[in-house]
Amino acid sequence: MSTHVLIVGAGLAGLTLALSLPRTLTVTIISHVPLPGGASPCALGGIAAAIDPQDSLEQHVLDTLNAGAQHADPQRVQAILQSAPEAVQWLLEQHVAFDRTADGALHLTREGGHGQRRIVHAADASGQAIMRALTQRLSKASHIQVRSPCQVLALRRNRHGAIAGVDLYDHRRAAHQTLQADHVVLATGGLGRLYAHSTNPEGALGHGVALAWRVGATIQDLEFLQFHPTCLRQDGPPLLLTEALRGEGAHLLDAHGQRFMPAHDPRAELAPRDIVARAIDEQMRREDRPHVWLDARHLGSATLQRQFPRALQQCLQRGFDLRRDCLPVAPAAHYACGGVLTDLHGHSSIAGLYAVGEVACTGLHGANRLASNSLLECVIMGRAAARAIIDTPPARRASLEPLPVAEPALPRPDPSLPELQTVMQTQVGLRRHHQGLTQAAHTLADWRTRLASGDSSPARTALGLSVDTAWLLTQAALAREHSLGAHYRLD
Repeated sequence: MSTHVLIVGAGLAGLTLALSLPRTLTVTIISHVPLPGGASPCALGGIAAAIDPQDSLEQHVLDTLNAGAQHADPQRVQAILQSAPEAVQWLLEQHVAFDRTADGALHLTREGGHGQRRIVHAADASGQAIMRALTQRLSKASHIQVRSPCQVLALRRNRHGAIAGVDLYDHRRAAHQTLQADHVVLATGGLGRLYAHSTNPEGALGHGVALAWRVGATIQDLEFLQFHPTCLRQDGPPLLLTEALRGEGAHLLDAHGQRFMPAHDPRAELAPRDIVARAIDEQMRREDRPHVWLDARHLGSATLQRQFPRALQQCLQRGFDLRRDCLPVAPAAHYACGGVLTDLHGHSSIAGLYAVGEVACTGLHGANRLASNSLLECVIMGRAAARAIIDTPPARRASLEPLPVAEPALPRPDPSLPELQTVMQTQVGLRRHHQGLTQAAHTLADWRTRLASGDSSPARTALGLSVDTAWLLTQAALAREHSLGAHYRLD
């Protein structure tokens, strides 16, 4: 089986790329869940763009560099952010229903780290609104095929050394297949579910990073895993509470009902996420409590019902009323700032392989992502990769190289995903030190050896990919011996 363009992942970056390609190209999207799935529909904030007359590209760039602890690439930041208004316009053309003011202008909100109101949004469920619109457009595109639930097991090279296909397992058909393609794009999302406490959906296990690394692609900045400050802390599925709540004036309170953020940073609750998350963690440790409190009551019922209907409804389902109650919140693993290194056209370091979205490292986020730059990056880089594919002359297809044969299994039990999540949470989490990182690296190296041998069932292969990515992240954290942005070393 073959296709012109194969996209692994069906989030915002993958769908943007697919919808930006001409109908003359056949496109196949591989997804492990039905559409719309993944993290994109869960995104709350919106799209950051300097479109207000009082705002400017220069201010957006400055805020991005400051949030990223000056680790981002200034030229790449400039190049990506200058396309933000165009990205918003493209989404409007896809019939995304963003909020507007009484006079019809796009309503802009503010989030932590931003010096201006520049977040284009759809209430507090922007990702859901965007993905709904793009999925509807996709249903009318006859040249695009979506296959789910499918799991990519390995990237395949052709005899010229370029990536030219994948091996996958089709869960619906219970069958292994090889799919050949002229262009292979990783749009697999993040890796937050490698941790016990995460805002991410279940499939965010870092498989894209490991798939790329196994074929020799360059991986960069993987140690910069961002923890979101405000995840509702209670039993049950995680509930992310949008940063826009703090952008509109919600406060973080200690056990005595007092604000503590002003003592940590002059921007208080509007400081970048790494600062807020560590301040919350410090407060929790000081009080020996599993959470602090988020107070939005003073914003008023009308504002909360108008701008945060999703948060209001979901909190009510969990037994909390945002209008009357303070909410227990704690940091949770949220966003991978690094990943597969790409240029500004989505090319990885390996011929034939592209990466877009959270799985990629474009140089935009640096050591800590600025809120609402992620959905923006998905749209801009998805469209950029589509242009690069369109401009690439079709190559003559060559046969795929065979996969290596697995070694015999070692007589030891395999690790489990919960065991992996516990190691990452306790030893490679929000606060890190050499001893814990070294212990984690030894454990993960042992697990990698076990999983590299024996049978290659889909479940075992998936766990092996996750362990590889966890090991890469841990090695990156060990190598960076000083604290920077989201990477915080106690030693």
